[in-house]
Formats: sequence, C-alpha cells, structure tokens
Amino acid sequence: MADKNYDVIVIGAGPAGMTTALYASRANLKVVMLDRGAYGGNLNNTASIVNYSGFKDVQGPELAEKMYQGSTQFGAEYAYGTVTKVELDGDNKRITTDMGDTYVAPVVVIATGSEHRKLAVPGEEEFGGRGVSYCAICDGAFFKNKHLIVVGGGDSAVEEGLYLAELASKVTVLVRKGELRAQPVIQDEAMKNDKMEFVYNTSVTEIMGDDVKVTGVKTHNNETGEDGEMTADGVFIYVGNVPLTEPFKDLGILDDKGWVKTDNIMQTSIPGIYAIGDVRETPLRQVATAVGDGAIAGQQAYQYIKSHK
Repeated sequence: MADKNYDVIVIGAGPAGMTTALYASRANLKVVMLDRGAYGGNLNNTASIVNYSGFKDVQGPELAEKMYQGSTQFGAEYAYGTVTKVELDGDNKRITTDMGDTYVAPVVVIATGSEHRKLAVPGEEEFGGRGVSYCAICDGAFFKNKHLIVVGGGDSAVEEGLYLAELASKVTVLVRKGELRAQPVIQDEAMKNDKMEFVYNTSVTEIMGDDVKVTGVKTHNNETGEDGEMTADGVFIYVGNVPLTEPFKDLGILDDKGWVKTDNIMQTSIPGIYAIGDVRETPLRQVATAVGDGAIAGQQAYQYIKSHK
C-alpha cells in the first residue's frame, strides 16, 4: 500500500491533538489526525466541565464535537487506526497503524494522552463491565438509586462522585490517604452533598461479586491495619493515569515512568517530533493546558517545516 504523505501527523485527536490540527492546517499545512477511537479523547468520558474558559458549564462530548468542527475547518483530516510503529527516515517520520496504513511526514505530534490506572486487585478485571467502571458518564445511569463506591481522592474522583450522586442513593469515596487531594472548591461542593461520604486511610484489597455483578469490596485501613468489607452495587476507580506511549518506547524520548519529555516549545529530543497534552511530562493535565500545548505545537510545526524547505 502506498505511503500517505502529509506535512504533519498528529497522533491522537483529543483536545491537544485537535488544537494542533487547527493551528497547523490554518497555516496551510497538510495535516492528518490519527486516533484509535472517537475524536475527543477523555472528553467523551467526562460529564460536566466547569473550569474551561469560555464555558460556565459544558458537557465533555459537546465540547469534543465543537473542538472537532474547529480542528477540521481548514482542511485537517481525521483517520482511524492504532499506531504500532514509528520509524525515522531521514528528515521524515514513518507511522504505521494496525489498519495497514503508512503515513509519512516531516513533523509528528504525539497527543496520545493517558488512560486510567488500575488498582490491580482481585476482582477488578473479572467484574469489569459488571460493576467495575472508570467512567461515570458512561456507566452511571446503570446504577440509579444504588450504593456506589468511588476509589480515589483527587479531582477526578470527587468530580465523578458528584456526578454519580445525582443518580445513586449513596456514594462512598474511599481515600487511601488521610485527606483529599482535590481542589478546595470541589471538596466544598462534595462535603455539602448529603449523598456523599468519605472514608479516609482506606485501600481496596479486593472487589467482591457473585456470578452476575459486584457486591462490594474488601478494605484495609492504612492507619490501624484493620481489614474490613463494604457492600456496594458498583465500584468506580479514579487513582491516576498512565501514559499511552508504547509505540514510542524505542525512540529515547520517554522518562522512567513512560511520560514523553519535552522542552517549553513541546519539542522532544528528536527534531520534528513534538508531544502535547496528557502524554507529556507536565505538572498539570487539564483541557486548558492541553489546548495551550496544542497551539504551541501547531505553530512550531509550521516553523519547523518553513525552516527545512
């Protein structure tokens, strides 16, 4: 199959990748976005977004659609496929996908993001889709008037807990440490919600269930050492993210945890390869920072190609 030639290949079509496509295509570059799923990335798994400028409150899928329309208005293309190989070919980069397609361009922008970290406890895999979930907006409707457990203490855990509290009869948030890490404004809202309770210094050691679904969890108190059990109809897990960087591990651009290392203009140690958004080594992973990264990378892609003509 013949190579498909572009100026810029954006791997990932979340907020960061779509913004790069917008800026690069507006500079009259030929751009393709490659993604293994629907455009929008984690926006499609997010209920209400209240900290993105320009919107008082916007649903994740709605924002994804608006961003996609903007990203393709100057001719950027979207293609489906999981990247399996990245090869350096002189000044060009050759990208192969599981669809058998090969894309070639002088500039590659990595925007593959991250995925939810697993607890790695017994029952987690077994009851996936049967009460274990990592997406409140995807699965919350199945648990109306049920008791749910949320595992985690950061922004995502508390925000998704608030969303689930609109549907469930009760939401118990199990926090591994002695305090929440979520932003104070989010904590305040959750503490005022009568349907939410917080149990601190508690880890989940096993997810229990019957032949059909989740029935509860086994717990360990990290302060007292006491083990216990808690009944529940579902378990929603938010304990951090891991980068989706497997195709790039041989390029020498990752840190010891798998995040892509960049400078302040999103460039990696390989000229013409940039990384943006949640996949990058960065102190904050939000829609706003992803969009900022994408804008910088889109402009840098133009500058790189201009200087190599």
